[in-house]
Amino acid sequence: MLSNVIKIFGLCAFAAFLAVLWTPLLTHFLYKYKMWRKTARNKAIDGAPATIFYSLHKDKEVNTPRMAGILIWLTTLFVIFLFSFIARYSPESFLSQFNFLSRSQTWLPLGVLVAASVLGFFDDILQILSKGKYIAGGIRFTRRLGIVLLIALIGAWWFYSKLGFSTIHIPGNGSIELGLWYLPLFVFVMLACWSGNVIDGIDGLAGGSFAIMFGAFTLIAFSQTQYDLATFCAVIAGTTLAFLWFNIPPARFYMGETGSIGLTATLAVVAFLTDSVLVLPIIAGLLVLESSSVILQLLSKKFLHKKIFLCAPLHHHLEAKGWGRDKIVMRAWILGMVFAIIGVAIRLLG
Repeated sequence: MLSNVIKIFGLCAFAAFLAVLWTPLLTHFLYKYKMWRKTARNKAIDGAPATIFYSLHKDKEVNTPRMAGILIWLTTLFVIFLFSFIARYSPESFLSQFNFLSRSQTWLPLGVLVAASVLGFFDDILQILSKGKYIAGGIRFTRRLGIVLLIALIGAWWFYSKLGFSTIHIPGNGSIELGLWYLPLFVFVMLACWSGNVIDGIDGLAGGSFAIMFGAFTLIAFSQTQYDLATFCAVIAGTTLAFLWFNIPPARFYMGETGSIGLTATLAVVAFLTDSVLVLPIIAGLLVLESSSVILQLLSKKFLHKKIFLCAPLHHHLEAKGWGRDKIVMRAWILGMVFAIIGVAIRLLG
């Protein structure tokens, strides 16, 4: 037990420290090649003018690099393969005990993290180059949806056919058998999490929120003795905190799609691996609030021909209402921690 605690917290700290160390190289590259949007987004998702958003972000978006989410997933990838390499070629070494690459616990979330992050990476590149069919450049929405759907289908098949998952846990009430319905549930949850990537929009908001969520799943995985998965979540939390160090106001860079898509997709996989799907909407409550505000805004504009929010998602509405950005972010972190505590407590009921 103690060795696993050391492994989890030790690698969390190591990953955070490592990410901080190579951030200057990443920052130099992002600024040298001006890896930011050349024009701020001036249209909403439905193509309508986004005048309020443009007025709030016209200066920030064109001077701050994006796609810094690679700091999170590349560092995580390096750490997991570093200790896997040590365990394979030096099994008697003390450091081999820190290996957390395992077929049953971390192969799938790592694969999804990389696949979804690479998708986001190319989307960021197209946005920076102002190319593509999306609002301000980027991969066409339907194409992005299709790729995420493909990742979700592969993940659902792997869980059901390879890992034998077909039940979901109801806290305090045991598990229920879903059979083949497990497959569409997995796809739905993956797409729902993906829709929450709209949380990336204010300095420090996404970084702090994701660190809290993965920290919560570290505790859940640990309570289930899934120590490799707990370590994986802790490493992501650590690298996200390192990202946050440079992302707090004034942000040195933004996470971009390569960070937000990868993290939301991985969050869904981790929820299924820990059989915590029913508490995921609580732990990821901030993602639910953010994506729901966008959906409600679109539905209201289409059917009622009026806006519910001054600007969607929710954090931009609060900006437009006059809330300071620091106030929005700090209160979101507090709310996120409360959601995470409640979600973990409910999951640990049994």
